[in-house]
Amino acid sequence: MRIPVAIMAKVPAAGEVKTRLCPPLTPAQAAGLARCFLQDRIAQLREIPTVAPAVAFTPPEREPELRALLPDGVRLVPQQGADLGARLDRLLTDLLAEGAVGAIAVDADSPTLPTEFVGRACVHLAEQEADVVLGPCDDGGYYLIGLGQAAPELFREMPWSTPAVLDETVARARRLGLRLALLPPWFDVDRGADLERLRASAHTPGAHQPARTLAFLARELAWAL
Repeated sequence: MRIPVAIMAKVPAAGEVKTRLCPPLTPAQAAGLARCFLQDRIAQLREIPTVAPAVAFTPPEREPELRALLPDGVRLVPQQGADLGARLDRLLTDLLAEGAVGAIAVDADSPTLPTEFVGRACVHLAEQEADVVLGPCDDGGYYLIGLGQAAPELFREMPWSTPAVLDETVARARRLGLRLALLPPWFDVDRGADLERLRASAHTPGAHQPARTLAFLARELAWAL
């Protein structure tokens, strides 16, 4: 059985997504980049034979707009919950309840994330080597979380959007006696300064080559790649 991997995403619209990239981008460019991030992540996940890709999206009423951006057959799951923790908990718990041996949530904001890292997370869960898999971000959060069993305590009253998220999640997993696997760290593209890092990371051995993202930035920012 394939591991469900759900991309956490907002429907990309100008002024509503990637606003911390403005400037140097305009709101329309930021929304265009978010679309590329999402489409590239879907393409990446579809390259992994052990993955069943999905998009966990918000707001739910804009599903038709999102569907038009994605290939046929990609599962769409509306996010449900009052905050990020509740939405992650509900998503992963529901996927596990369908009978999967594990379930993963991954961001769309780390476009050069090596495909190997996602594949490694799937192996940890499929082989039942870990109950929790985390992909650390260098901002103190995580780009990926995978579970082999429901663990709502990992998400409740978490200090989201702070540098404490990863460390607190690790501490909670250990207190609960859950077996933990840590993937190599990577980075999100959240602010203008991260764009240059994105360009540099495209030349890192093993990094994913997000074709739509790189073409968009070459066109909009005159990048030489």
